[in-house]
Amino acid sequence: MQTMPYFGLFHPSEQIIPYEYMKPIFEPIDLDKWERRKYFDYFYHKIKTKYNLTKNIDITRLIEVKEEKGIKIYPTLLYLITRAVNRNKEFRISFNSEGVLGIWNYVNPAYTIFHDDDKTFSDVWSEYSENFAVFYANILTDMETYKDVKEIKARPDQPANFCLISSLPWLSFDGFGQDTFTESSLLFPFIRFGKYFEQDGRILLPLAVFINHAVADGYHTCKLINDIQYLSDHAEEWLTI
Repeated sequence: MQTMPYFGLFHPSEQIIPYEYMKPIFEPIDLDKWERRKYFDYFYHKIKTKYNLTKNIDITRLIEVKEEKGIKIYPTLLYLITRAVNRNKEFRISFNSEGVLGIWNYVNPAYTIFHDDDKTFSDVWSEYSENFAVFYANILTDMETYKDVKEIKARPDQPANFCLISSLPWLSFDGFGQDTFTESSLLFPFIRFGKYFEQDGRILLPLAVFINHAVADGYHTCKLINDIQYLSDHAEEWLTI
């Protein structure tokens, strides 16, 4: 009998790296040995390509566990996404301040908070930890600290290792497009999620990822989305507070 190949999920024996005990490390890529060198040059220099992919994530189990714990959904979803990103090196690639291409050992979430009084938003970033309780506390503390700062960048000194995450909690969208008019060297993904909804007895979360093709193909993006789904399905294994 032919077995299906392993594709885009956490392997049970995968070692969990305790990020809370780590310092951010930028490792330059040896371009002469990098298996992706030709693909990067093609999609970054010759045919500059970025793409969007949208998928409904089944968060039924995640919501069940969240309700049992009595915790907030937004920090929980930020953890879900950031942890999956940190398990995939393709989405931790960037240029450093000297223009050297490399890979960070982890990224921190850079996310949006909404000001209900004037309907504006601000960007905030928080320290990442693979320990959910630590991560959750970091998010709540930073959201409270910067909730009244009416600036696009509410928290200063955003580190170079980050992942952009934003929410559209007013709409259960079917698709989402993202682009910038000017040239950009940004290689990190930009991830949005919308208003979750119920369908056929399941709770679904619209998720859209904006990817620079230079660092990630369809396989890598599908793996990222599959990892997010896997984490949601197994929320009881990590959602402890």
